[in-house]
Amino acid sequence: MKTVYPDGDAKVPGVVLIHEWWGVNEQIQTQGRKWADAGFACVIPDLYGGKVAKTADEAGAMMKALDFGKAVKQIGEAVAQLKDDFKTTQAVAVTGYCMGGALTLASAVNLRGLSCAVSYYGWPGDLDWTKIDAPIQAHFAKHDDWAKVELVEKAKAAARVPFELHVYDAQHAFCNDRRPEVYDAKACALAWERTVAFVKQHTA
Repeated sequence: MKTVYPDGDAKVPGVVLIHEWWGVNEQIQTQGRKWADAGFACVIPDLYGGKVAKTADEAGAMMKALDFGKAVKQIGEAVAQLKDDFKTTQAVAVTGYCMGGALTLASAVNLRGLSCAVSYYGWPGDLDWTKIDAPIQAHFAKHDDWAKVELVEKAKAAARVPFELHVYDAQHAFCNDRRPEVYDAKACALAWERTVAFVKQHTA
């Protein structure tokens, strides 16, 4: 797994960025560089082993075939890599979009020692939310037939940790600027501002 670092020699916190159902495409790599520009060491685990979907049907099939338990284990390995990196402070957050947002919540339930987790419009199914031991921030769209707001509200009510939920008058994948039919620049900018502030707060 490749780590993208910010400029400078100071030790920095880490972020594990989990890709959408498309795979590690140029859009998610750009997001990794944004994290580096914000002052974090960023790792993007490739859960598809180098494959990148070109169509929604292909992406859906690849996500359906993904072993989520194995994926969470890979994410845990990425967290451990950042914690062991001599360039980091050992504080590590996990974040992701769509499928990556679902896996962010699954990781928060199953992995210990995270500084915080930030999920974007992803739902992993019902899990034991009481097992989460890191602060959560969630960004969901009002108009989303998959990652529904009422589902994450139940998770928030069950969790025993600070759990922020931000709902936007937008559609699923509103932060993917490669999809103009759903991209919402204003909502995305606000979500990013909230995300960076939240992660900085909990990795300081």
